[in-house]
Amino acid sequence: MPRILFAEDDGGYRAAVVRALRDVAGYEVTECSTADEALDRLRRESFDVVLTDLRMPGTSGLELMKQAAARMPDCVLIVLTAYASIDTTIEAMRVGVHDFLVKPVRVEALLCKIELLLKHQAALAENRFWRSRVGSEVPVTGIVGVSDAIRQVHKLIARVAPSEATVLITGETGAGKELVARAIHHGSPRRDLPFVTINCGSIPETLLEGELFGHVRGAFTGADRDKKGLFEVADSGTIFLDEIGELPLSLQPKLLRALEGREILRVGSTSPIRLDARILAATHRHLSRMVEAGQFRADLYFRLNVFQLPLPPLRGRPEDIGPLALHLLERLCARAHRPLAALTPDALIALEGYAWPGNVRELANVLERALILTDSPRVSPTELPAEITGDSTANEENLRSARENFERLHVRRGIRNHGGDKRRAAEALGIDLATLYRKLEA
Repeated sequence: MPRILFAEDDGGYRAAVVRALRDVAGYEVTECSTADEALDRLRRESFDVVLTDLRMPGTSGLELMKQAAARMPDCVLIVLTAYASIDTTIEAMRVGVHDFLVKPVRVEALLCKIELLLKHQAALAENRFWRSRVGSEVPVTGIVGVSDAIRQVHKLIARVAPSEATVLITGETGAGKELVARAIHHGSPRRDLPFVTINCGSIPETLLEGELFGHVRGAFTGADRDKKGLFEVADSGTIFLDEIGELPLSLQPKLLRALEGREILRVGSTSPIRLDARILAATHRHLSRMVEAGQFRADLYFRLNVFQLPLPPLRGRPEDIGPLALHLLERLCARAHRPLAALTPDALIALEGYAWPGNVRELANVLERALILTDSPRVSPTELPAEITGDSTANEENLRSARENFERLHVRRGIRNHGGDKRRAAEALGIDLATLYRKLEA
């Protein structure tokens, strides 16, 4: 059971709290009547929780908390006092106190608070452990990963961001193409100017031209005033054309004009408007194949494809799944205003063994669902979908599929055990590099 150090000069109150901690919750409690006595115990022993009053003879409770935080960073620190003020609360939080409770404190509330904070600290410690194993530090680009493929993405972003080149970001749906576009913008001289994004596949063709280039008053029924398009809004900044492969053929010549001539025409106008916006585009489609099929203009494709930046799918870089999962869990917990959650080892292994057809977006959705399903500070395989954990009761799989799933999981474990080095992993597994890649894609 967790060990608690409790410093309180009021003997009657101290006895009542200690009785509740020992008899009701079963904690091991060391009680002290002064902060100096508690400090002496801290120098000789370690504790999981420190409870203290603020005002006691000799050393203050705040000084006790400051030294406890320095000696035991993972320790839960709680102040109990009858003399609460904004200043003392702020000072207590500044030295590292986790919570500040005003006397008299109900026993149930105190025990609940201790249990909650102990779970929170355990989740933090577990996440630090997994972060040390998988290396999940978040780079300045916000693109998390330790694989060679992601390192190459970082290098390409660093190269192209300071330039004025048009960039075509390619990759599967959910792989993070918009995140790459934002990283390019924030690494460019235009970082303090607008970043405007539009999904070319989400707006009906009849409205898309007006959204891109704007319109003048009287251009069509209901156009009672001039309206700026997104190209004008992005002037001097960056415009990101997501899913550019969905752009209708009828609008492609007008986009080409905007790219080549740096000018646009509002719908219903004959007066061109000069613009200076950097163009970034993204697609999950193979535009070169679309050009061959007559579905995309060749001249527009070549104008967009000045600098192509391919974003690898998640299934091809299993060593990135751990760092990404930890990063996403931290974001999701912060957004939900709940204590930080950790992944159990079995849950992490299950995530690494899945093919992720929806890429990072699917991983985020799975983790959000898991957090909804659990009240625990740890996400276990129980909260994961059956297709990820391999539970065949919901979806029977044949022997060949089961073998392929096992081999893919085994290969990914090997890659993780060798720090992401696929060549070394292949040698350890007794297969060649081509076979390793083939089993990852199976």
